[in-house]
Amino acid sequence: MLIEGCKHELEITVPEDEIARETERVVSDLQKKVRLPGFRPGKAPASIIRSRFGGEVRQDVLEHLVPRHFQKKVQEEELNVVGVPNIKDVHFHEGEPMRFKAEFEVAPVIELKDHRGVNVHYHEPEVTPEDIDKRLEEIRDRKAQFVNIDPRPAADGDYAVISLDSLGGVDPAIHQDEMTLLVGDPDKLPEFTEALRGLSPGEEKEFDIKYPDDYAQQELAGKSVSFRATLKTLQRKELPELNDEFAKDLGDYQTLDQVREAIRVAMARERELAAQGQAKEELIDKLIESHDFPVPEAYVERQIEAEAEDQFRRAMGKEIDIKKLKESVDWERLSAGLRAKAVHDVKASLLIDRVAEVENLFATQDEVDKEVQRFARQTREPVAAARKKLEKSGAIARIANRIRNEKAINLLFEHARKEA
Repeated sequence: MLIEGCKHELEITVPEDEIARETERVVSDLQKKVRLPGFRPGKAPASIIRSRFGGEVRQDVLEHLVPRHFQKKVQEEELNVVGVPNIKDVHFHEGEPMRFKAEFEVAPVIELKDHRGVNVHYHEPEVTPEDIDKRLEEIRDRKAQFVNIDPRPAADGDYAVISLDSLGGVDPAIHQDEMTLLVGDPDKLPEFTEALRGLSPGEEKEFDIKYPDDYAQQELAGKSVSFRATLKTLQRKELPELNDEFAKDLGDYQTLDQVREAIRVAMARERELAAQGQAKEELIDKLIESHDFPVPEAYVERQIEAEAEDQFRRAMGKEIDIKKLKESVDWERLSAGLRAKAVHDVKASLLIDRVAEVENLFATQDEVDKEVQRFARQTREPVAAARKKLEKSGAIARIANRIRNEKAINLLFEHARKEA
């Protein structure tokens, strides 16, 4: 019986004769195991076993018959059960059939609407000569060398090598023995330039900085900090010339034109992947909007846990035990904040899976093998050992599922109506 959404309830009856047979089996098993005074092992009468171990017999019978009949009923009804059922209202009395109710969730049946020809915004990305010039300048800047210059007062455009100490206003204190600052850098707080401008190597200066409330470094945001800076040396940046020699220093290139072409190809690929990724996200959002179906709470809870685990792992830089995490934070509040995204992600996953099913998409053995080989290269271990490790953790199935999902998303994008 459907209650609401994905929730179902079944009322199940177990015949009395089956209860009797199961009870006899449980009693027989106990006879072989228990030792009672006055009886040889395995010879205690069944009546005494029933009397002395009635509670244990009853519990064993329930633990065997309830899941067996639940699975039998589910198969008869052809229900795709999600999660663990809630067994309730158990009626179990001697001489009567057993009756119980099972509440559970089922995976939704999705009637897929037109999934080919969805309108999405997309245009082929372009790479202009100006884009290439800019990227080339970035590479050139990374190859720059810093050369010491003769002592003189610091001026805008100089690179000042300083030692910096905080004198008050922040805890713990700041100390940097050697840091390089561009005098006049528009991206730095102007107080640094004002303190360094006119300072000669060997001289020091004390100054105060009032950090804005929205400063990126939270430990400094909104604070007034006193500093002492000592100018050690002044340097100038020397950029390499853009010529064929520069190209050869970058790798397997002979001319600067070859470098420019390589940059063009790389940037085009970067922008294509970014543009396609954005279009695919829009496409999936539109599929979700056009398909109204309930999602099992078990799926949503699992997704919330995965998202929370991922967020804390990225923040702390290590694996997180979800059970301990739930104990250490306000889980109700945290999960409420993640719920909307979790529902969206679950719907997206179910729809993509349905598309793959309808389109008969799957991962080939060769495709899975390539991923296993890539993993083996990353972990620097033999392919056979890597495969065994992945199989043991269940990762092989996840790899195959990811490949299948990527094929489904690519098919959706390939057949979408693309609008600039």
